[in-house]
Amino acid sequence: MPDEVELILGEFRATMDDRHRLSIPDKLVVQFASPPTACILAKERAGCLSLWEAARWQRKLRARVAVVEQKLRAGVLAEERMGQVQLLGRLLSTRHSEVTLAERGRLVIPKGSREFLGVEPGAEILLVGAAVCIEIWNPTAWETYLEARMPRFRKLFERLSQ
Repeated sequence: MPDEVELILGEFRATMDDRHRLSIPDKLVVQFASPPTACILAKERAGCLSLWEAARWQRKLRARVAVVEQKLRAGVLAEERMGQVQLLGRLLSTRHSEVTLAERGRLVIPKGSREFLGVEPGAEILLVGAAVCIEIWNPTAWETYLEARMPRFRKLFERLSQ
């Protein structure tokens, strides 16, 4: 990772309003991008969405899709793996949506993403800096996720920082 890259960090509580909008706190926005910014909202795991700067997401997605397409053209994916390729296509087709991070860090959560997140208007959500993106969590899902992973935090941090 180049020296000028700063990790996006922090945990903040927010509320989704009646129009399915939320405001990303300034402390996260300044680490992420200057609004208005084209972004991608991706379904990560049940109860969690991730917000990516669109250009970064597209570069990552194009590079990985190109590898799969190259393997298909070369015929190196065996026939029995075609089901996996179809599954990948289905998930890619429904996994992400384009959104805009507007002035004052405002973001509208689209319907399919709201359903995946599992929160209603007026509900509390958690915004978490996930180093390379901002994650939007259903609080119950976040608590479950943390309980499962926190015991391994020290080893992970030591391994990545060596």
